Parts: sequence; structure tokens; C-alpha cells
Amino acid sequence: MGRAFDSFGAMVLSCSYAESVTALEFAPDGSGYRMNTRFARFINMPELLTMFRSVADIQTADMLQLPRPELETGKPIIEATPASDTLKQYIQTLVKRAEALKIQKIDPSVDNMLKITGDGRKAALDLRLVGLREDPEHDTKLKRATRRIFAVWQETAAERGTQLVFCDLSTPDPQRWNVYDEVREHLVRLGVPNSEIAFIHEADTDAKKKLLFDAVNAGRIRILLGSTEKMGAGTNVQKRLAALTQLDPPWRPRDIEQREGRILRQGNRYETVRIFRYVTAGSFDAYMWQLTGQSLEPQAQ
Repeated sequence: MGRAFDSFGAMVLSCSYAESVTALEFAPDGSGYRMNTRFARFINMPELLTMFRSVADIQTADMLQLPRPELETGKPIIEATPASDTLKQYIQTLVKRAEALKIQKIDPSVDNMLKITGDGRKAALDLRLVGLREDPEHDTKLKRATRRIFAVWQETAAERGTQLVFCDLSTPDPQRWNVYDEVREHLVRLGVPNSEIAFIHEADTDAKKKLLFDAVNAGRIRILLGSTEKMGAGTNVQKRLAALTQLDPPWRPRDIEQREGRILRQGNRYETVRIFRYVTAGSFDAYMWQLTGQSLEPQAQ
């Protein structure tokens, strides 16, 4: 796929259908900003579309005018939490690792930018994913997210509204700490019955998935947690979806479309819905959302 896009990019650039743009962006090691050149903008779109439509039939959701719910605030709600001192110190270690890669010949099997980015993404979600402990008094994005999930659960109790929670950087594991069990434990302590919370990972066959999806559509399961891969295309649980939560940013723009497409689709009884994105300020979250072309401007609630 990468080589195919490179070939496509080279073709549209050479034919004056696109241009590269040099601009400031967050550095991947979290150290600040840098200048970088990216394939960023299409131009001469009418001519390009005319050529493309000679071999393709395109029907977008806007063209089909499907009856889909609207976002309550007009766009996703950004919930930003401040980075703790412990996280800031850990980010500095990532900066040093990234600098070492530039000036030393480090074996990629020992350390590389992908590992650094992965560690930075995990730390932005929860420091326990990289073996560190957070200050118990610090208000993390997991704490804020579970409080909001609980509030929506209460608000939609009469109609048994449901919610989806996306998290790609952790998986349920009874042998070690993970985000999924942490969120469920928090929700249960707040008052959500354990029977109304489910993980997509528990449905490991098509038959189990159908039973799970039917339970969500019926409002028996009201909070379903999963990853983009497991809870993306084919997850038709939209009948009672009132809100969708994204605990971490995905790698690709299409992953955002897959996530949010679970709730912004026809067949949802809610005319307006909410999408929440949780961000740890000063962390890899900003870099990752930037890569997917998303704005982190806070939205009035």
C-alpha cells in the first residue's frame, strides 16, 4: 500500500494535481516543533476528478443524503487534560532516545523511532502502560473519560442509550494491568452494573458477535469497549448509540472514519449524538491527532 500511494503521489505531483507543503508540526519525539514537508494539498481538483470518474462511479454519503444523526456541538468534543510532572519527565527520556538515534549508530533491534513513538503513545494514554506510576491525585484522561461515560449512562437511562469506547493501545488481560479492565472497574464503582459493560474481545466468533451486537442494539449492553480493528467496519450497533469515546488517537485518518462511522449512520434513533476525544496535553496525543489531520481546538460543550 505504501509503494502504491508513493507512485500515486508522484503521478499527481508531476501532473500538477497536488503540491507538497512545508509547515511547522509537532516533533514525533514530543520535544517541540519542527519544519517538515508533506504531501498535503490537491489542486486542479475538477480536472483530476474528471479523469478519475472516467473509470470510477463515486457515491458519497452527502450525495445519497442518508438520514444520519448530527453531532450535538457540530464537531467532536475535545477533552484535554494536563500532563503530569511524571509524564513530562518521561517525555524527556524519549527526547534523549530520539537524539541518540541521530548521533549514534544504534541497532534498530535495540531502539528505533517506532519504539519511541509507541512508548510515547502509551504514556500519553496511561503511564502504567510503560511501567510507571501516576500521582494518585492527578486527573488523567482515563478518569475524566470514565466520569463522562458514567454521566451519559445516567442521562440516557430512560431510553437505555448505549455508548462505544475505542482504545487501540491496550487489550484485556487478566494477568496484567490494562485500560479495559481499569475503565470497567471505575464504571462499576460509580454504579454501572457489570452486566451492562462488555469488551468486543469477548466475542471471538461470528455467532458470539451477533449475540453481542443484538444485546447492544436492544440496550442490554450499554457500554461496549473495543479497538478500531475489532470494532470498525461491520459493527452495526447504532440503534441506541448516544455517544462515542476515543481514548487514544489512531494511526490513520481512515481509522477515525471507521470509529465515528459506527455512530454517524442511518438507523440510529438519536437525532443528535456526541463524540468525545480525550487528549493529554503536551504528549504524543497532539502529534498523532495532527498526523490524521484533526484539529485539537477545544469545543464548547
